[in-house]
Amino acid sequence: MTLHLRAPSALVALGRQLRDRDYRFVTVTPATQRRVNRRAENAWAHDLRGVLGWSRPWRPGAVPDEIESRLVEAGLCEQIEKDGEPGRRARVRASTIGRQLYFHSAWPTDDEDAVFFGPDTYRYVAALRRSLSSSLLRRPVRRAVDVGCGAGPGAIELALCCPDATVYGTDINDDALTLTAVNAELNGAAKLIPCRSNLLDGVDGHFDVVMSNPPYILDADELPYRHGGGEHGAELSIQIVKTGLARLHPGGSLLLYTGVAIVDGEDRFLSAIRPLLEASCEEWRYEELDPDIFGGQLECDGYERVERIAAVWLHAMLRTAA
Repeated sequence: MTLHLRAPSALVALGRQLRDRDYRFVTVTPATQRRVNRRAENAWAHDLRGVLGWSRPWRPGAVPDEIESRLVEAGLCEQIEKDGEPGRRARVRASTIGRQLYFHSAWPTDDEDAVFFGPDTYRYVAALRRSLSSSLLRRPVRRAVDVGCGAGPGAIELALCCPDATVYGTDINDDALTLTAVNAELNGAAKLIPCRSNLLDGVDGHFDVVMSNPPYILDADELPYRHGGGEHGAELSIQIVKTGLARLHPGGSLLLYTGVAIVDGEDRFLSAIRPLLEASCEEWRYEELDPDIFGGQLECDGYERVERIAAVWLHAMLRTAA
């Protein structure tokens, strides 16, 4: 379902109202979301976390008028009927990471243009923060890009950590770019520029930091926010490594969070990118952040020989001129 955001300013205002109410919500995996929402007591929302976090419908009068009016003004409140009762449902969710608040797609995210946000987002932002504060960042960050920025949390985090930097948030999804712009304004990332681009096409110049949290699953429906393509979903991540290294300034950093298939004990993604890293980089570090994610995926076509999917973080520094 295309977002059709009618009034971005209304969504920004809603975000500020949620902050004033000390709204907090951590987005869980789709499997956990499904299990929790199936509980009988969760059929209807009873508070803002139920409405804007758990994506539950609500009965008339269950949401403060000023919150509901902002959703209506933004065009993100739809009328529904559940078990013969009239209700409403929000077409966005609001999640928090630390002090930042982000709008993204409502659950379930089964539409082609869904803007996903979940546990991977939290791991990505945490790893990004560590890299930005480490000695591995060899040059000042003046120009950076987040490839496939989604709702913008990575790009916004970098923009807030490096306030002098111009940060591009690129994506092929117009809804993602719309929400990135809203989230950037809401979180005070004034120098973030949403930009429609596929693997940096149409974005000129070189960067001090290229970062990404791309799709990495073989998805039967090929939903853009999930499907990585190639062997076990690694193709897009491999292409980002190639493109990113080619667009870095000397000494610049490539920061990548992705999921990788382990086959007979071998990390096939690392095997594919190692020659690129050794040929181009002064130094690179690669670590498993979580050894076992998306275990249910192993029952799907294309994963017959995969023993686990691991979440990994790559920080590669391009070699400086000789």
